Amino acid sequence: MEHPFLAALAAGLCAKGVAVLRYQFPFMQQGSRRPDPPAVAQAAVRAAVAEAGRRFPTLPLFAGGKSFGGRMTSQAQAAEPLPGVRGLVFVGFPLHPDGRPGTERAKHLAQLQVPMLFLQGTRDALADLGLVREVVEALATRATLHVVEGADHAFHVLVRSGRTDEEVLAELAETAAAWMR
Repeated sequence: MEHPFLAALAAGLCAKGVAVLRYQFPFMQQGSRRPDPPAVAQAAVRAAVAEAGRRFPTLPLFAGGKSFGGRMTSQAQAAEPLPGVRGLVFVGFPLHPDGRPGTERAKHLAQLQVPMLFLQGTRDALADLGLVREVVEALATRATLHVVEGADHAFHVLVRSGRTDEEVLAELAETAAAWMR
């Protein structure tokens, strides 16, 4: 939750008028590198959504996350809709393991009945852009894809791109905020 990228993205969203509630998965809180089992991670997502709804009862509620957080949010929504959530935002959806392109991790997305925003970099080793486009197209009007040219899974861009990581963060915040509005 204190990762510089997540803190900067949250600050960028807040600057655009979007209230943000960040939370940690138990494995991160414990300092472990091994991710929580899906049931534990999805319970953390549900607890965070419930807390956001309690703290901000009059605001439109969106859920999502970066990489694993986005995937666990989508799985929680597929298992049982998250109360009050109007849409999901995925920041670098991890479509497949590095070096093993596939769409198995996206099959549950077809069950979702809320709008989804995918923010993906063109150099993301965990999300072959051609496959991401296929997944988004199959979801039809429920899904929107925003491609960040030159960004990797961490949304870093090469110096030779002429852009900075800060500019990419600003683009992500603006895109997500506009989509939520």
